[in-house]
Amino acid sequence: MPTDNRVSTVLARRLGGELLRLRDAAGLTQPQAAQVLSATAAKVAKMERGWVPFRDPDIVALCKLYGVTDEAMVRSLLSLAKLDRERRKAKGWWQHMPIVGGLGEYIAMEEVATRIRTWHPALVPGLLQTPEYVRALGVTSNWSHPDEIEALVTSRIKRQARLWGDSPLEFHAVLWEAALRHQVGSVEVMRAQLDHLVQMAKLPHVHVQVLPFRAGRHHGVDGSFNIVSFAEPGALDVGYAETIGSTLWAEGAEANEAYGRAFARVSRLSLAPHDSVSLIDAISKGM
Repeated sequence: MPTDNRVSTVLARRLGGELLRLRDAAGLTQPQAAQVLSATAAKVAKMERGWVPFRDPDIVALCKLYGVTDEAMVRSLLSLAKLDRERRKAKGWWQHMPIVGGLGEYIAMEEVATRIRTWHPALVPGLLQTPEYVRALGVTSNWSHPDEIEALVTSRIKRQARLWGDSPLEFHAVLWEAALRHQVGSVEVMRAQLDHLVQMAKLPHVHVQVLPFRAGRHHGVDGSFNIVSFAEPGALDVGYAETIGSTLWAEGAEANEAYGRAFARVSRLSLAPHDSVSLIDAISKGM
């Protein structure tokens, strides 16, 4: 993954899109915006597409030009720019692991997030997987070489460090019952994974819910997705989903609200955390 400034990031694209919306609302052109920045129209175009980091003076100047008088909105844009700059400068462990692949940008945001909500209809979420479960997944996927599988295990364990420490990540996972009954690896591997889920669910910042079969057809999406939240005021959530051969980012407020509503629905239909743990424990003992 590129680590310099010549990369379009999710956060920068969101910020650029918001500035583009404000420029259009003000009825101004890119050359007019460039003039106030003493820059070129090409630079403004790159900013609006998220290809360059944003300087605070540029954001303030553009907001003034666009007639933005809401100080809270300006602060939120500055906070988003600061978060993007920090992400670009991050020298994380994932940058040295080819196995991470396209997950690099997501992991970078995971590292600075304060809360993640995730829906998984088929598998246990990565942050709650045991090493043996990860190895079993690696064997049945494209990772055929033992070294590749161990690298996958190492990267997963490093990501799980966010659930520990002085400022642990708040993690809320909703799983379909199928994810608990879908045997990955041997019976022993699966039982250990379910027991690990029970233990992790006891942490005050980890919330695990199960959507049982008896709830009927759920109204969530077919595939898994994550919603990443940040501490900065005004920093909107980021929705993330993987499909076959591609990665989807929810970069606008409207798309993020759709992910939020989908998660709220499956959470509302699911068992309470205490009852969810009881079901997980019962499935484990029944194996």
